[in-house]
Amino acid sequence: QVQLQESGPGLVKPSQTLSLICTVSGGSMLMSALYWSWIRQPPGKGLEWMGSISLRGNTNYSPSLKSRISISRDTSKNQFTLQLSSVSPEDTAVYYCAGSRGLRNDPRQMGEYDYFGQGTQVTVSS
Repeated sequence: QVQLQESGPGLVKPSQTLSLICTVSGGSMLMSALYWSWIRQPPGKGLEWMGSISLRGNTNYSPSLKSRISISRDTSKNQFTLQLSSVSPEDTAVYYCAGSRGLRNDPRQMGEYDYFGQGTQVTVSS
């Protein structure tokens, strides 16, 4: 059974870079899904797809974040990472990592993904 776990700092200062790691267990990320994604949910708001990395290593990013976001992967560690630069309090959210067989870039609920982590709270504050 494939499981995902997000890890990283829960508090980031404004203007710094937010870095999160998603560790995939219970199966190879090269065999389990075609797309690995980061999604976030700000307080009181809906889900926001941030970006995805494909099985071939190609990336797709939300246009609103494209200038600040980078998603990469380390298949030897079965991990993929999120980096979001120049953060502000508006980036405060619960961050989820997810895997899916198709590109899911407009989710209404995390159940639309085949696999997803429990989420991690990230607060941007000085």
